[in-house]
Amino acid sequence: MSADPRHYDVIVSPVITEKATNLTDQNKVVFRVAPKATKPQIKEAVEKLFDVKVTGVNTLITKGKRKVFRGLRGQRSDVKKAIVTLAEGHTIDVTTGL
Repeated sequence: MSADPRHYDVIVSPVITEKATNLTDQNKVVFRVAPKATKPQIKEAVEKLFDVKVTGVNTLITKGKRKVFRGLRGQRSDVKKAIVTLAEGHTIDVTTGL
């Protein structure tokens, strides 16, 4: 399977946190994705880039917090994440990269 260059625009980066690492026991992987990416696009991108079978995709949008830095007000960017459920027997090692 060849990866389309558009697939690299859909998947921004893996999320490596304690909570995301604990999800690997349930055969789930968490990715930061493009804000306009849809579930079918995310599923296709993960299947083509990592050569695995995806059974489900759940998405969530984390709204950016308002912060004050040196007296200047600002706001962090909104982040869209995808929790991808893999088929039994398939794994992705997110620490190695593409």
